[in-house]
Formats: sequence, C-alpha cells, structure tokens
Amino acid sequence: MLPPSLKRYAWLSIAAALATILLKGWAWWLTGSVGLLSDALESFVNLAGAMMALAMLSLASLPADDNHAHGHGKAEYFSSAFEGFLILLAAVGIAYAAIERLLNPQPLEAVGIGLGVSVIASIINLVTARTLMGVGRKYKSITLEADAHHLLTDVWTSVGVITGVGLVWASGWLWLDPVIALLVALNIVWTGWQLLQRSAGGLMDVSIPEEEIRAIEDVLDRYRQQGLAFHALRTRQAGTRAFISFHILVPGAWSVQQGHDWSERIEADIRQAVSYAHITTHLEPKEDPISLADQELDR
Repeated sequence: MLPPSLKRYAWLSIAAALATILLKGWAWWLTGSVGLLSDALESFVNLAGAMMALAMLSLASLPADDNHAHGHGKAEYFSSAFEGFLILLAAVGIAYAAIERLLNPQPLEAVGIGLGVSVIASIINLVTARTLMGVGRKYKSITLEADAHHLLTDVWTSVGVITGVGLVWASGWLWLDPVIALLVALNIVWTGWQLLQRSAGGLMDVSIPEEEIRAIEDVLDRYRQQGLAFHALRTRQAGTRAFISFHILVPGAWSVQQGHDWSERIEADIRQAVSYAHITTHLEPKEDPISLADQELDR
C-alpha cells in the first residue's frame, strides 16, 4: 500500500504546473516567441499529468480487496501512460505552431523581461522535479518518477528555448526561434515515447530491475552453499510493489517445521535486498525428480 503522504507530492506538482503556466504564458505574451509558447504549452501537459498522477496515486493507495487480491498498484502505470500520450499531443501542437512561424517570421518584443520570467519558471520546475525524483525513487513510485523526469525534460527544454531566444534577440535571425521550437518538439516526443514504453512494460508484468534480481540471486547463492537448491524464480513489477516467487528444494527428511523455518529466513533476507517485495515460496524435496518438473516458466 502506498504511503498516503505521496499524494501531497502530486499536489506540489499541480501547484508548480499552475505557477509555470502563468509565468511562461506571460513570457510568451511579452515576447511573442513561438519557442516560449512551446515551453508554455508543455506546462499544460505538466498540469494534466500531475492531476492524473493525483488520481492514480489515490487509487493505487487503496488496499487489496476481493476483486483485486494483489492491490491496486498498477494504477500508477495508467498515469505515466496518460502523461506520455499528452506529451506526444503537445509535441504535435508545438510543431504546428513552429512551422507556421517559420513560414511567417515575426520580430520578438520585450525579450529581456520575458526571458527573466521564463528563468523563474524553470527554477520552480527544477526544485519540484528534484523533490519528486527523490521521493519517487525512495518509495518506488513510477508515477512520481515519471512526473519528475518530465519536469526535468521541461527544464532542459526551457534552457534551450531561453538560449535560442537570446540568440535571436542578439543576432536578429528570426528563423532561429521556430527551429528551436521544432527541436523542443522532437525532444519531448522522445520523452513521451519512453514513458509509454515503461508503462506498457509495467502493465505487461515486466520483471523487476536486473540489479535487484542479482541481489536476490546473491541471497540464494548463500543458501545453496548450505545445501539447499532453488528454481522457478519469477518476478514482476506492479507500481510500487514487486512480486517474487520461487521454489525451495530441501532434504526430504526434513520436517515441515524445519522447511518452514528455513523458508522464513530466506524470505527475510530477500526482503533486506528488495524491501518493497511480496514473496511467495514453495517447498519441495530435493530427492524427488518430480520436484524439477515445474522449474521452467510456462511457454
């Protein structure tokens, strides 16, 4: 179950998005720069994504019930997929505005004030992104991590736009403004595609990260040296939770209590390596050949 406090970070993201929409919109209104307009439009995507994140974090925090025995953690993937889709839509809008401005160049106005306002908006995004990233990684929340990655992309986009608009102001090359906006569109398409891929992986029960699987194998190796064996290790990621299952092969002469005690120790050690995991184990006798019949995944 997600800690309830995670939802307050979604509210932080919403507040930051509203602030940057106002600031970047003002910067575009002052200057008339299509590059700054593209930056402002992406902030609307940030707002929609943050609102979706709040809704999905609320859903993901619900406890397991009769119809959702494994909880509601996968709801987070809907949030990141939705944000990825919005990013792609924003890229189309930015590209359209940039091409129109490329065909019909217009001079920029009040550039100094506009850039100053945009810098303030970027600082807000940077501070918010770093906060969300730290909390998202700590609690394994793909929703907050996706939001943070998007905001960081927005920050670098803003740096590029601010630099470009400054060059237009200094050089008088009006074509440079829409060209930079097109580059911004291409950059956020890549971000949106990555979010969609990661969301699809989660909904398709992708395995947990490779480094965590290695940590599990390190634990199992220590017990292999004590005479036990293992097979059928299966993992899947579901939002903030990981589900791990495997079979433990123990001497057939052991009592049920002995097998249970060893199983509990192994599970406890794995939870030290993967703290957010739900673990299911199955005991089998080492000497029985039938125990090896189910060691492979269903194909």
